[in-house]
Amino acid sequence: MRPPLSPGAALRQHWPEYLMEAWLLGTFMVSAGVFATLLGFPGSPLPRVVMDEGVRRALMGAAMGLTAVVLIYSPWGKRSGAHMNPAVTLTYWRLGKVARWDAVFYILAQFAGGVVGVSIVAVLLGDAFTAPPVHYVATLPGRHGAFAAFAGEFLISALLMSVILRVSNAPRYAMLTGICAGAMVAIYITLEAPISGMSMNPARSFASALPARLWRDLWVYLTAPVLGMQLAAALYVFQRGRQAVACAKLLHPSDQRCIHCGYVPTARGKLVAEPKEASR
Repeated sequence: MRPPLSPGAALRQHWPEYLMEAWLLGTFMVSAGVFATLLGFPGSPLPRVVMDEGVRRALMGAAMGLTAVVLIYSPWGKRSGAHMNPAVTLTYWRLGKVARWDAVFYILAQFAGGVVGVSIVAVLLGDAFTAPPVHYVATLPGRHGAFAAFAGEFLISALLMSVILRVSNAPRYAMLTGICAGAMVAIYITLEAPISGMSMNPARSFASALPARLWRDLWVYLTAPVLGMQLAAALYVFQRGRQAVACAKLLHPSDQRCIHCGYVPTARGKLVAEPKEASR
């Protein structure tokens, strides 16, 4: 990881990546809102055509898994690392792969981007999106309650981070990281959503809870994903050592700079160290 920068220096040098993180989660929330409305709003034709709730959930999973894949492999996803999730950013920060102020600004951007994305859908779709049953695509515990939701969020978050660390740090399979992550999102929405609503993302859940004013069980989604991913990272380091984690990006293409490990592409496609500003 690069030597730490001051807050001002981090903003001056890395603001494009911060905005990209906001755009990525904002776009994910726009996609979630649109597809949830198409599949869940009673006035939409799709619920009358696809009456089975499990099938609709599978369709939602496929849509959101594909959205995640497209965003991760997008130019901006490759540039920022496509965290889109404070729990992911905090995990890489704890692993020493994200500088402190980069982590702070990534997380702020993710929360802001999620809120903006939900707000855009609310303006465009109105009551079809904001009223029940879609209700801002809020993540809520299922019929087994908040503690079952916590356990579900903890487990799926730990498994996702475990897969990300193992695939992204295996040179032979690293380019499949986004596909694996998207596939897991699709599977989780299909199978786990009845337990917790399937979030794995504090910023994603907050973005829906804020306009919906659903605060009671928000603690589940603010804590369980972070703790689950931290456990997965701790187990990975215990098994393979901290040096086995190469970088904080899900994908590390040679044609994009990396603010985390400090490399930029040269004209010949080789990587060289990026000039560093001394911390203050």
